[in-house]
Amino acid sequence: MAKAPDIDVENDIKAIVAEILETELSDIRPTAHFVKDLGMDSMMALEVLASIEKKYRIVIPEDALPKFINLNETVAIVREILKKKK
Repeated sequence: MAKAPDIDVENDIKAIVAEILETELSDIRPTAHFVKDLGMDSMMALEVLASIEKKYRIVIPEDALPKFINLNETVAIVREILKKKK
């Protein structure tokens, strides 16, 4: 049985964030703080989370929301949720 190809969570999330912030992909550095460095507001943050949930068909627990501060943290949380989903 063939193994499903790994999904590129980092690039997918980076693209979602760039689209919602209306910025270039190159502006989204792995450790750039979404609010302080990229100017994300709470409505944008909710839009990012909703897009991630829809794309991967997952539910992000509310207690994880404060941890979504940059690309690295967001990718790590989403990968963890996806791992538990399998």
